[in-house]
Amino acid sequence: MPKPKAIAGLSLRLKAADKLQSVLRGASFSPLGAADIADPRDRALANKLITTALRHQGPLAQLTGQLLERGMPKKSGRFEGVLALSLAQLLFLPELGDHSAIFLAGEAMRADQKTRHLIKLMNGVLREAQRRRDGEGIAVNADTLFPPGLLKTWRRVYGAPAVEAFGAALVEGAPLDITLKAEAPALVEALGGRPLFADTVRIDNRDRPVDQLQGYAEGRFWVQDAAAAIPARLFGLAPGTRVLDIGAAPGGKTAQLIKAGYAVTALDRDPGRIDRLRDNLKRLAYSAEIVTADMLDYGTATPFDGVLLDAPCSATGTLRRHPEVVWHRSAADIASRVALQRLLIERAALCLNPGGVLIYCVCSLEPQEGEEQAKWAASQGLQLLPITPEELDGWAEPVTKDGYVRTHPGLTVPGEKGGTLDGFFVARFRRD
Repeated sequence: MPKPKAIAGLSLRLKAADKLQSVLRGASFSPLGAADIADPRDRALANKLITTALRHQGPLAQLTGQLLERGMPKKSGRFEGVLALSLAQLLFLPELGDHSAIFLAGEAMRADQKTRHLIKLMNGVLREAQRRRDGEGIAVNADTLFPPGLLKTWRRVYGAPAVEAFGAALVEGAPLDITLKAEAPALVEALGGRPLFADTVRIDNRDRPVDQLQGYAEGRFWVQDAAAAIPARLFGLAPGTRVLDIGAAPGGKTAQLIKAGYAVTALDRDPGRIDRLRDNLKRLAYSAEIVTADMLDYGTATPFDGVLLDAPCSATGTLRRHPEVVWHRSAADIASRVALQRLLIERAALCLNPGGVLIYCVCSLEPQEGEEQAKWAASQGLQLLPITPEELDGWAEPVTKDGYVRTHPGLTVPGEKGGTLDGFFVARFRRD
């Protein structure tokens, strides 16, 4: 018998649904690659469906709760992933059409014997979502985009208008920011980029993967969000100074420190991430001492004059690129990270010469990991060295009255076109 004819679009839909479902159940998101879906156009579509669903996870979960009166079916295979993917297309990707969303959702249920009994339920839920969309609509705002616990803290710390801007940034996603190895106006123009501040350039629109952009293979830039590029610029030490970069992978801050002329030791505990760091430095023709170790076990006979601690954190500041993270963090998660950060701050200080500079940073919006952590560090004997707007090319808005740097997705970067950036906290100290 001839093989059944393949249904166009079904294979990528199944792979996208499986990826999405794993993230909804707690996995970190990483885009589907060529090994998952060979065709670049199919791969781009699959990733677009997934990220759209993740950016709207809150509204979709609220709607799903209303439409599934008995809750998510038990032992239902990929039902949850297919439903979220199909709802995302129906509600937020109208250019893809309603028919394919509903038809392929049914075929996805039919593809697995364990889910064939759910075809009618899937169809009914999607048809009702379609009616609601065309009627009262679906609420997409900070109240639906973020969990209540984070909302309460953020509104207290940043104010309600800023948090609404967080929501808009979450839905919009992040452009590509790069740090230049050397000044290159012609390259910036060829990339369609625009300078932001210092050596950071923003590429608002691109039509190809990063590794296919002009100048990438030649090592003329590296990928680094505008906010993440701030901490390494704040040492102000003499060229040749020994600096330890803790949590160095994938290598953006290490590259900045090397570019500044420091003798860099790059430390990370994850061998896989260390491999990425090595590859990036090789592409850039940069060299550093690379150490694979847990900082809590690391010791040095020769202390450093500078230590950059990019500490493990909740990563809520990266919500534009990792929208799932806001739904994966609990108060207990944050508290455990705060405790680890304090141990790392203590260890980092021990690696400094007297008078040495420690820069502490996290890609978090949580004050427990930022402002409160900096006050704790000062109470332990580290001397705060306030950061000034002049060190950010005159950009005063992220500099707090205490001399910290606090960026968030509600801020607008300098320049005529503006745009958002990641949430980051930076504090600078001297060891007495």
